[in-house]
Amino acid sequence: KKPEEEERLFYNYREIAPLLAEYVKKMGYTHVELMPVMEHPLDESWGYQVTGYYSPTSRYGTCEDFMYFMDNMHQQGIGVILDWVPAHFPKDTFGLSNFDGTCLYEHLDPRQGMHPHWGTLIYNYGRPQVKNFLISNALFWAEKYHADGIRMDAVASMLYLDYGKNDGEWVANIYGGNENLEAIEFLKHLNSIFKKKHPDVLLIAEESTAWPQITGKVEDDGLGFDYKWNMGWMNDFTDYMRKDPIYRSGAHDELTFSMIYAYSEKFMLSLSHDEVVHGKGSLLNKMPGDKEKKLANLRAAYGFMMVHPGKKLLFMGQEFAQEREWSEQRGLDWELLDEKEHQQMQAYMQALLKFYKEQPALYEADYDTAGFEWINHMEAEKNMLTLIRKGKKKDSTLVAVCNFSALPYEKYQMGVPYPGKYKEIFNSDGKEFGGTGVGNPRVKASKKEECDERKNSIVINVAPLSVQIFSYTKQETKKTEKKGKVQEKQGVSKVRQELEQKIEEERLKEEKSHEIKLPKETQPKLETSKKEAKKLETSKTETRKLETSKTEPKKLETSKTEAKKIETSKTEPKKLETSKTEAKKIETSKTEPRKLETAKDQTETVRPVKEEVEKPEAENKRLPEEGPKKPETVKAEPVKDKMSETEKEETKKSTAGKNGTVKAKKKRKK
Repeated sequence: KKPEEEERLFYNYREIAPLLAEYVKKMGYTHVELMPVMEHPLDESWGYQVTGYYSPTSRYGTCEDFMYFMDNMHQQGIGVILDWVPAHFPKDTFGLSNFDGTCLYEHLDPRQGMHPHWGTLIYNYGRPQVKNFLISNALFWAEKYHADGIRMDAVASMLYLDYGKNDGEWVANIYGGNENLEAIEFLKHLNSIFKKKHPDVLLIAEESTAWPQITGKVEDDGLGFDYKWNMGWMNDFTDYMRKDPIYRSGAHDELTFSMIYAYSEKFMLSLSHDEVVHGKGSLLNKMPGDKEKKLANLRAAYGFMMVHPGKKLLFMGQEFAQEREWSEQRGLDWELLDEKEHQQMQAYMQALLKFYKEQPALYEADYDTAGFEWINHMEAEKNMLTLIRKGKKKDSTLVAVCNFSALPYEKYQMGVPYPGKYKEIFNSDGKEFGGTGVGNPRVKASKKEECDERKNSIVINVAPLSVQIFSYTKQETKKTEKKGKVQEKQGVSKVRQELEQKIEEERLKEEKSHEIKLPKETQPKLETSKKEAKKLETSKTETRKLETSKTEPKKLETSKTEAKKIETSKTEPKKLETSKTEAKKIETSKTEPRKLETAKDQTETVRPVKEEVEKPEAENKRLPEEGPKKPETVKAEPVKDKMSETEKEETKKSTAGKNGTVKAKKKRKK
């Protein structure tokens, strides 16, 4: 950004510091990366042809001014990453070229010591003075100016002896390969020393090849960088977005290929200055269609970038959809912010960056395979992708739907990772951002319908040229409420059902424990307790109940009337039916009552019956003591509306038997 005075080309470090800090903080960025501020002679080099490695360029002020700039950014909570160029240096004689009249820092052989593409010289990394100079310089910017990160430019040109050269223009190493062995060892040495002194300062590599373990540990034969620019993703993704949506289905792999190697390094997704210069145009003008479609495509592109694993970097001006290609000869087109569309794009990026920082799933597990899953990446005909991002906690899970087609999709069914509720919490096609407003205002509850090889799914509306993000909430189990009586509701949890089943089992066990079970040969010998006798004697209605009820025989199975009923019962003939021979024994035996009078164990079995059977209030009268009467067997007959003569006889006999029981108990007391 140029100052208002036309005669001035640049702001001073002190002037730009508060302006930049305020804007970056407002937008939601965490760091700024400065293109090289080291002294350089040519503006068109953008600072990448350094001659004064130990001084900030005087274009923007003094060393103290730059210190002020760094302090001001840090006070606003903004980190500063500096571009640093250890790969090559210009041929200017006031620089390092022929420093003492000889090739002190570069190779003498031009096949080893010169970049034909850039017209610059290459360091001889095998020399100790070169190593010491560069390592000291990297530490200088971290210690003197408190840089928060160092981004090393053109690392690929350091690693390969044939970088940018044709056959015959380079010299192989001692093994006949194209690897620059001295540069490899230098980078390992530099990074190991730097990290020991400043472990919190980031080391970032701009490396565009498939060289292994750029971000691997030095002790594991890696180079020791913290991050690596993902140049492959940048090239593939921008190439895909250039295509009209009609033709994107044929290049669907350009969206998905990056995930094949995503975890081989700790990548940083960068849309840098390299993508908006040299005739490539701005990011907005890379997009197909009219301006409305271009803006929608750009919003979708930024949204996909945020849900893709990796740290993010965006070149200045692209956040408000700069239209012209960037040039060092002029400032950005800030006047575009007077137009509504560009205001909405700026607001969109502000909301997107805020959302990114609020969602741990988008950054916590960037380099863990458990942090990302495809739901469906095969819908090339629809230009769609659905994916999952996960954080350390399950409830931070996000589901992203990316539609790079100009068509909306209603009632689109997709699989989800867990059963529960899914709420749309971000939509790049929102009306506030200039979109169509197609979305999902209501929470979507998953259903047990298989889709995308997942057991649960939801049905949503998919907006055109958009990225929609859904949050996950665990499904709450329904609880029964007690209002006067317990109401059974649908959705009772499995745990509750198991508890109810256990309670029922315990109840049945308790009932069985109170039942009196005797061998068949002793069942006819039992006489009813005093309470049972009273109940059977006075209550005619109780007699009918005892004769007809199927459950009462279990409780009152010791009474003689019930014993007779059990004889005729069809439901439990094996347990309760007595044989004819046993009935005859009861009629003729005179010694059986004496056994009942003396046997303690028989008495103990009768006692629980007293506790089980409640004594009616109408039967509180004491029965007169009578002598024992001979028990008789009586056949049970069906219940009638009025008591028959047989029932009256049964009642009299039952009373006689009970009186005998009372007398027997008195004898035991004596």
